[in-house]
Amino acid sequence: MPRFLVERTFPHGLAIPLDRDGRKTCASVIAVNTPFQVTWIRSYVSLDGRRTFCLYEAPSRDAICQVADRNGLPVDRITEVDRLDPYPPIS
Repeated sequence: MPRFLVERTFPHGLAIPLDRDGRKTCASVIAVNTPFQVTWIRSYVSLDGRRTFCLYEAPSRDAICQVADRNGLPVDRITEVDRLDPYPPIS
């Protein structure tokens, strides 16, 4: 499955609390993504909370745009990426 890095801007900052409410918010995003075969792998958030960089597996950019719209999330840029590990396994 292709991997994509999704960049987002939140002008007023991302407000997902680190508690049960935050867990519910994340679970609802995952529930919306699942029927579209979009898997949220991980996100990085800038220290001011205004920018996120999210790694996804998805069948296409279009699938990511569809779930972002359904989840009410902005999308600034989508880049298809590949994995590069600094410590590759030794054969």
